[in-house]
Amino acid sequence: MRAIVQVRLKEGVLDPQGKAIEAALASLGFSGVGSVRQGKLIEIELSETDPDAARAEVGRMADILLANPVIETWSVELAGK
Repeated sequence: MRAIVQVRLKEGVLDPQGKAIEAALASLGFSGVGSVRQGKLIEIELSETDPDAARAEVGRMADILLANPVIETWSVELAGK
């Protein structure tokens, strides 16, 4: 089973990398781009076959290592192999 974890900054947390992307897009002539927020995507291959157990295990991974709960949120999507 594959888990896809998306980690994003919480609303209200400054995102300097997102601002840099936003400015770069504008300097390249892309108009109509509003606020840009960046995040990270983590793909994890799991041997677990039970979706509920896999989601719980990945949730523990996200809470302990993959995301900083003070400034980030995360979500998990599960997919078969």
